Amino acid sequence: MTTSSGDFAKAVRVGRPPNIQKLFPHSQALLVSGKFIDLAMIKKKNALCIAANGRNSFVIRGALKAAQRANAALIIEIARSEGGADAYCAVNYWNLARIVDAACNEMGITIPVALHADHYGIKSENDIPDAKIEIPSMFEAGITSIAIDASHLPDDKNLLTNLELKPFIPDWSGLETEIGEIKGKLGLSTQSEALFLIQGLNAHDIFPNWIALNNGTVHGIEASGQGIQVGLTRDIHEALVPYHVSGAQHGTSGNSSLRLKEIAQQTHTTKANVATALQMISWGLEVNDDGNAALDADGNFIKVKDEGVTEAMWEKMVAFASSKGWKGGNYKKLNLPFENKLLGLPITIRERMENRVESFIYNLIANVFNATDTADLAIGTILETNGFDPGPKSRRTEDPSNWTPEKIVQRATSIEGNESPEGDFDD
Repeated sequence: MTTSSGDFAKAVRVGRPPNIQKLFPHSQALLVSGKFIDLAMIKKKNALCIAANGRNSFVIRGALKAAQRANAALIIEIARSEGGADAYCAVNYWNLARIVDAACNEMGITIPVALHADHYGIKSENDIPDAKIEIPSMFEAGITSIAIDASHLPDDKNLLTNLELKPFIPDWSGLETEIGEIKGKLGLSTQSEALFLIQGLNAHDIFPNWIALNNGTVHGIEASGQGIQVGLTRDIHEALVPYHVSGAQHGTSGNSSLRLKEIAQQTHTTKANVATALQMISWGLEVNDDGNAALDADGNFIKVKDEGVTEAMWEKMVAFASSKGWKGGNYKKLNLPFENKLLGLPITIRERMENRVESFIYNLIANVFNATDTADLAIGTILETNGFDPGPKSRRTEDPSNWTPEKIVQRATSIEGNESPEGDFDD
């Protein structure tokens, strides 16, 4: 099925949420709630939407080209550590929508795109007052989906934080919640933790689209070989079936195509975050099938000649990183100081950066994530809804009287969990 021009025009007219309509009244970009993306993957069955982490504008443009080519629904996201108030990227929560909208209109992109504020981290209760101010500002700037990540907190405080912040998130928005920080084999998530969070939210009429787990992955470069624990993920998702919540897979870089296919086929995951690999690919570094940047005998990244940035620019990036003592995953911090320098490169160089990302993402969408033609499914749901909010996937089945703040604290004492060590595990 191919969406007709009339159907697309109607989808743009009725499917864009109020913040997008206000910001871009004359736009032909189909920027939509994350809810529609989740539902499209469910309709396709065993499909994952790539949540392309837009650390730079070249990744964003490459992702849009790839999704258009595959006729696939798309999520573009940025995390708080990357694009929040203390960002290490030039792309942020407040300019993401403008960058994506402009690119869509320029390139004639006609697939639905959600703009996801990933890992909006709450690391202590002291973060909550500022969040109540900042979250609305992000939606005013065009965000259409958000992940409230209070996984750094104990289970009761994680749930209570989600409850406290929900009034500041539009009902039409896509919503992700999280248990267990993404720490590889450390502090793996459990069924008890997942049920506690989802049941407590359900009792208060909050129905997330996605739940993220610590199922064995890490952010950045995965060197341990641990990777996604498919069986653990499957078991937790099966326990959550009555609540109709999908999985969000974080830390995909470092996992083979085979393992990612298993996540698509054996779990209820509909969203797969890809970050570090895309950044490295845009720069022109050698990246293996698992999405890890290759290293030479001295442990340095391998720049592919005539791919990505120019050789002269890469030398400057390496020298800058060396002056700061940055190695490995900390090369991510090059995004902010070098974005404008990269935008100043000749168009032939900028386009080859984008096209390299496009090729990598297209292969994921078409051959690994099974997401080809999900754009039509998302647009079909928008037309069926005749609006910008398809509503929740679930309904309240838990008794609110059993989930008062006092009872939440009491219930949390009996949760079976795994020890999670302290440390910096941000994106």
